[in-house]
Amino acid sequence: MFLITAANGNQGKLLMPKLAKAGVPVRALVRSEQSGDKLRALGVEVLVGDMSEAGVLDRAMEGVTSVYHIGPVLHPREREIGFAAIDAARNAGVRHFVFSSVLHAIITDLVQHEIKRDVEEYLLASDLEFTILQPANYMLPLKLQPVFRDGVFRLSWSLDRLQSMVDLDDVTDVVFDVLVNPDRHYGATYELVGRGRYDAHQLGGIISDVMGKPVPVEEISGDEYLKAFIGDKDPANFTHEARVLRAISARYSAHDFIGNPNVLTWLLGREPTSFAQFVERNYREFLASAPALLTERA
Repeated sequence: MFLITAANGNQGKLLMPKLAKAGVPVRALVRSEQSGDKLRALGVEVLVGDMSEAGVLDRAMEGVTSVYHIGPVLHPREREIGFAAIDAARNAGVRHFVFSSVLHAIITDLVQHEIKRDVEEYLLASDLEFTILQPANYMLPLKLQPVFRDGVFRLSWSLDRLQSMVDLDDVTDVVFDVLVNPDRHYGATYELVGRGRYDAHQLGGIISDVMGKPVPVEEISGDEYLKAFIGDKDPANFTHEARVLRAISARYSAHDFIGNPNVLTWLLGREPTSFAQFVERNYREFLASAPALLTERA
């Protein structure tokens, strides 16, 4: 039995269908019944609960041989939850703990990196068989939807700094293999980085080519990004999230954030997805979901 935490998040939405299609026994840990219903439709076992609440992770680990722990995004107790997941896995006799970390977790002026670095260290001291995955910045459909809708590409750091990215579809292909063929991956730490290094102008140019029209790029602050992230909610209730996003803006404006695609290429057995391929795929899906736009472009 595999356990996937945060199973309806960005990774889980791609990973769970792959595991279900392969017919492997999977338990999904999610926070809401609505998320659970979506996953039950795939035929997987669902446990609804908040990882930050006492006892939830202990129940989730019962009868599990392998766990893929995806920490809750921007959660102020992410470090504590990571430690608790490792403790629960060890107490339950879990054989293999796979951890979703981040590229260059050693960068301590990035809040979420320092948290994941600490969880990595705790995992190494647990005596569990482990695999640590360190993906670069995610290529997310969520980041493209405003571009397709408004025609402007916005980033909350310097437009001239380079970044490496990775397609989550590629990441979850790796996760699938790590879970179903664990012996090959015990004790490994893998940097998962896609092809290319891009500044915002280059990214905007790729999006322009795909959309067939000019797409300007615009730098916004971390606070502006937070406002878009939380919507109408009170920013005063999101102090941790604000700290994380301000640290990202500062670091990515002062330094490039780059990696190398060799490890991901080896793990996939093919070239990783390029940003152009990712944009093309998502733009097709966007147009298919908005028939009126097809008429407008005709």
